[in-house]
This record gives sequence, structure tokens and C-alpha cells, in this order.
Amino acid sequence: MLFYWVRAGTGPRARITEETPMSEGRQGPLAGVRVLELAGLAPGPFAGMMLADHGAEVLRVERVAAVSASPRADVMDRGKRTIGLDLKAPEGVAAFKELARGADAVIEVFRPGVAERLGIGPADLHAVNERLVYGRMTGWGQDGPLASTAGHDIDYIAIAGVLSQLGRADQPPTPPVNILGDFAGGGLMLAYGILLALVERQRTGRGRVIDAAMVDGAALLFAMFYNAAQSGGWGPRGTNLLDTGAPMYDTYETADGGHVAVGPLEPKFWAEMLTRMGLAGDPDLPDRGDRAQWPALRARLAEEFRKRTRAEWEAVFEGADACVAPVLSMAEAARHPHNVARGAFTEVGGVVQPMPAPRLLGAPEPDLSPATRLEDLSSWGIPAETAAKLRAQGVLA
Repeated sequence: MLFYWVRAGTGPRARITEETPMSEGRQGPLAGVRVLELAGLAPGPFAGMMLADHGAEVLRVERVAAVSASPRADVMDRGKRTIGLDLKAPEGVAAFKELARGADAVIEVFRPGVAERLGIGPADLHAVNERLVYGRMTGWGQDGPLASTAGHDIDYIAIAGVLSQLGRADQPPTPPVNILGDFAGGGLMLAYGILLALVERQRTGRGRVIDAAMVDGAALLFAMFYNAAQSGGWGPRGTNLLDTGAPMYDTYETADGGHVAVGPLEPKFWAEMLTRMGLAGDPDLPDRGDRAQWPALRARLAEEFRKRTRAEWEAVFEGADACVAPVLSMAEAARHPHNVARGAFTEVGGVVQPMPAPRLLGAPEPDLSPATRLEDLSSWGIPAETAAKLRAQGVLA
């Protein structure tokens, strides 16, 4: 299947359909950078997606049985090519080393020691390519008492001290799906680390091993709050200005069961919100400057917001500096006028998804086509006759 670019609506960015041919080759600031991505759970593909979105040539190495000739519609595989390789076979390991010889970076997401046992650890690959950036991502890191144990996002952010801060004061800690550990603390940090090492390589001529641990990354994301807690500016979960402790920074239910997000922290924005709601000058409105009155103020705001539907509140606050926004579903977000105007979402192979971020103004449009199997590996150093032999042996797909 072929995919093509056309403009979507009035937005400045593109949508992929089947009308206008897409230009060949990789473009963008990372054009010419080659990345081998060893198949793994979502944070690894997310790091590869971040690089592919900006022009890197990412070759995803799957298990032989997992590779399909059909394009993969998974958002995190967009813009990539895939092959299947049996890394438990000596011939597969040799082929992977040959691919690594011409690569700039590797993304590896195994438990500590697994890559070394397979014969594709950092020392193995640096022996054939000393310029290679070897990016390793795990939950706990490559060392430490927990390094060899299993875990998931919820465990990593728990040990990082992050989970304890999430949720309301009268409820248990609330996991924010697997965003903070897996994706922000893991995948995004790994992509960042790879870019750091590539910049350093320009000066040194040598690659580097990156130990991206989700527990480290999650803790780093909370750097501001660690500082605030030690200086007395941050208290227990759900009692602070930004964690639902304050009535002026929370969500409220509307008459139709929807919700609005309210965040007028500054006095002038608070005044604008009250004016739009018809509450300005109300002598019975609890004082937001008195923390003892916050529960009463929250109750009053909840009562007011339940008087109108979400759409009605959208109309009330349209164009206002009141810091009030509707809480949209993912499907609604793609259709919101602001996101449409900016081209913030696209559709690729029938799947609606966010466009790459951050925006590099003036850069060419990215290749967001679904991942397809790479048949010709000659540009990666494996001649056609060698590839044919490996496929006949069932080592390559």
C-alpha cells in the first residue's frame, strides 16, 4: 500500500491520504542518521518514533514470526521499516552485527545481561563500530539491587517518589496510566540521550552507552517538586496548588456529565472567570485567599458548573482569559478548532494520531507512513545473495 500527503482542512500541517505522492527518502534534521531498534514494549518504539519523526532512518528488528508484509498501523512504528531476525541463531547475530556496522545508534530494551548473552551487547557491537551509540532502556537501570527484577511503570514511579504525589488527598495514589515512567521517563529520555551522544560523537569520534532507566527519568521529571518539598513549599498529596488541593486548579462536572478544567491561578484570570460565570461581586462567595475556605469554595464552584452543559460553558468562556477549557476525549481533541487550525493531528492508514513534536519550523514534512518490511538490505551492508540465504534458512524475514 502506498501513502501520500495532502493538506487537511485549514491547518498548516499535513494529513496522509492516497491522493498526492509523497517525496522519496528521509528528510528532516536527523536525515542520514541510522537507528536499529530491537523490538520491545512501547517505550522502545516510542523512542524510535521520536527519532523517525524527525528524519532518522529507523530499522525495527523483530522476531521472524512477528514480521508481516502488510504495513503496521501502530502509531509508534510510523516512518520505520522492519525486518525479522532470529537473534538466537549465530547467523542472525552475525547479520545484526553487519547492520550495526553501518548504524549510528541502537535501541535495546532487554533486561540487563540479555544482549550480552545473545552476543549483541555494547562491547560486541563496538568491536565492529566504535562510533555506535548504544541506547539501553530498562525500568530499574543496568545496575542496583532491583536491576534484574521485573516491574512496570507503576512500580518505577512508585520507587521514584512520584506516585506518592499523584491523586486526591482523601484517596490512594492514582497511577496516571503509563505516561510518566514508560514514555516520559523512559522513551523520551532515551531519545534525548541518543541525541546527546550523537552530538558528543561529532567531537570525540566515538559512541557511548546510554543507561536510560525509567525510575531515573521519572524522578527527574519531578525535580521541581523535590525542591519544593524540601523548602516547605509542597505538602502531602492533594493538598497543594497544582494537585487538586486548590479549588482554582481542578476539574468540575457539568450538567451533561462532561467536565471542564479550571486553572485561573492568577488574580486577573480568576476575576475574568467569576465575571463570565456571573459570580463577580457575590458577597457569599468564599475567599480563595483563605485556605480554610477552599472546601466551601470548591463546593460552590461545583454547584455552579453543574448548572450548564459543557458546550454551554465553552460558549461562556470562548475567547476569555479565564483559563477554563473543556475536558475533551481523544477523538474530540482531533476535531477541536485550535488543533485543526494548527494541524496538530493527522490520519495515517486510517488511524488518527498526533503529529510530531516539537515543531521545527521550516523543516520538511515527516514520513509518517505505517512501517513496512524492508526487503532490500544492501544499503545496510547485507548483499542480496546473503539475505536470500538467510531467508532460506528461516533466520531473516
